[in-house]
Amino acid sequence: MPYEAGSYDVIVVGAGHAGSEAGLAAARVGAKTLMLTINLDMVAFMPCNPSVGGPAKGIVVREIDALGGEMGRNIDKTHIQMRMLNTGKGPAVRALRAQADKFQYQHEMKKTIENEPNLTLMQGMVEELIVNDGVCEGVITQTGAIYRAKTVVITAGTFLKGEIILGELKYSSGPNNQQPSIKLADHLAELGFELVRFKTGTPPRVHSETIDYSKTEIQPGDDEPRAFSYETTKYITDQLPCWLTYTNEESHKIIDENLHRSPMFSGMIKGTGPRYCPSIEDKVVRFNDKPRHQIFLEPEGRNTHEVYVQGLSTSLPEDVQRRILATIPGLEDVQMMRAGYAIEYDAIVPTQLWPTLETKIVKNLYTAGQINGTSGYEEAAGQGLMAGINAGLNALGKEQLILSRSDGYIGVMIDDLVTKGTNEPYRLLTSRAEYRLLLRHDNADLRLTETGYKIGMIKEERYQRYLTKKAAVQQERARLESIIIKPTQQVQEIIVQSGGAELKDGIRASDLLKRPEMNYSHIQLLAPSEKVLSGDVTEQVEIQIKYEGYIEKSLQQVERLKKMENKKIPENIDYDAISGLANEARQKLNAVRPLSVAQASRISGVNPADVSILLVYLEQGKVARIPQ
Repeated sequence: MPYEAGSYDVIVVGAGHAGSEAGLAAARVGAKTLMLTINLDMVAFMPCNPSVGGPAKGIVVREIDALGGEMGRNIDKTHIQMRMLNTGKGPAVRALRAQADKFQYQHEMKKTIENEPNLTLMQGMVEELIVNDGVCEGVITQTGAIYRAKTVVITAGTFLKGEIILGELKYSSGPNNQQPSIKLADHLAELGFELVRFKTGTPPRVHSETIDYSKTEIQPGDDEPRAFSYETTKYITDQLPCWLTYTNEESHKIIDENLHRSPMFSGMIKGTGPRYCPSIEDKVVRFNDKPRHQIFLEPEGRNTHEVYVQGLSTSLPEDVQRRILATIPGLEDVQMMRAGYAIEYDAIVPTQLWPTLETKIVKNLYTAGQINGTSGYEEAAGQGLMAGINAGLNALGKEQLILSRSDGYIGVMIDDLVTKGTNEPYRLLTSRAEYRLLLRHDNADLRLTETGYKIGMIKEERYQRYLTKKAAVQQERARLESIIIKPTQQVQEIIVQSGGAELKDGIRASDLLKRPEMNYSHIQLLAPSEKVLSGDVTEQVEIQIKYEGYIEKSLQQVERLKKMENKKIPENIDYDAISGLANEARQKLNAVRPLSVAQASRISGVNPADVSILLVYLEQGKVARIPQ
């Protein structure tokens, strides 16, 4: 029988990477929060690759941390290896990536959630939402428990009508053979949500002691201590290596001969898979001119022999997977501990969301993570953070937070989802961000700490440290701009040794630093600072000065965009009353309901002529509205 089980400000459904951030964020902004998960033993579990970060994704983790989220702190405490990628390239594409101890990661996150004031973690399967007059007022679980709340966040991941597919075998399941969520998916469809069917997959796991590492290439972590969180002061130094090997023509021949047994090609899999993380059978078919593909062997933790075979994601039958593994150098005699599999699941079409991640169909209901059509732990965590913040602020009667595309990759991702939608599992890429020179790994704190502090996510002590760093950067920049370096013999020797041309006259230290062959350590020799500055301060000074022209150009573009962002569109505007709009534009505008002219301009199918018509219409001041 149904019974009243409790009342909260916010209820978060799910405790994966989106749910963990959502619950913690809602509680940290001051809302009394309940997190409900199907299985308490699977909080923040990594069903796919045991890693955090990488291009664009690593910057998202830094942004989560700068706003007061948890993923960065958690991986800093639980990684087995950390590497900075793209160090030979410019700062806009540098990215940190960590291999996780997947079991320690989930246990540490669960402990953090359990210890968070204002947050209650409970096991329970939500099957129905309480919706009255289009407003979400709580949830009902499988056992009949009724929990009431001012706002609800759904972070169901890949559990909604999840089905695991392995060769000819197909069965109802969440990831890693967990219980799927069937009734909630049906209930969302009944409420009027448009759902799509997506697919993702994992590779086999193998036993480390059966790998011949002498036939592979070692991939160690960086010697230099690194961290995602701006709060981390203790660094893990005993890192574990990963290993690189390759498929070959024999591997590809086995795959080709068994494509008729692949669910991807037999028609058993109906869902759309991620373009940027294809299965090995997809890679062999699409790139049949390539004689080999990279395979990374990644340990799943310090206290397990399981190794993740990155690059061999597959849903081929188990016997075929064993044969493929045996063709790969180093894996000839390997023991497969778990077979790879594909999972299909329901996701909602994300254009049904406002930029706050509140749904347009049901008020006070938010969704975040893979349910919104994304792939990846980092994308899920970024959305979870924003949905949790906004659900909490909404419940407390405060103004909600929307990050713009120039604020962070999180803003880019959410704008892409709610404005353009996605017809495949969405993955963040640096190429999706038009302001990527501004959205760097090194400056996430300078971009977002102020925002995190204003909404109560960043504590006073950390905020003061941030202000100190910001002031130090400004002071050192001002110092270098005021110092003239004269062409003495010692100066010329240092410049020539660095590979540069001798000075003909005196030059400002800041202008000398802009030379490609010069770095901050050279300037310290020529114009030493009396203060001892930390590495993150000097890094910031060097980047800001070296790329000043490019950064200034990007900032000018942002200012132009802000004028468009400031031209707001009423939520209930009647687009059918605007004459001159193309039919496709009218349909798309009605579906997305953009909140600004800038957002309208980014909708696929809305062309510049339609934007001009919309601008003229809004400036006339007589806006027709849809009757409520």
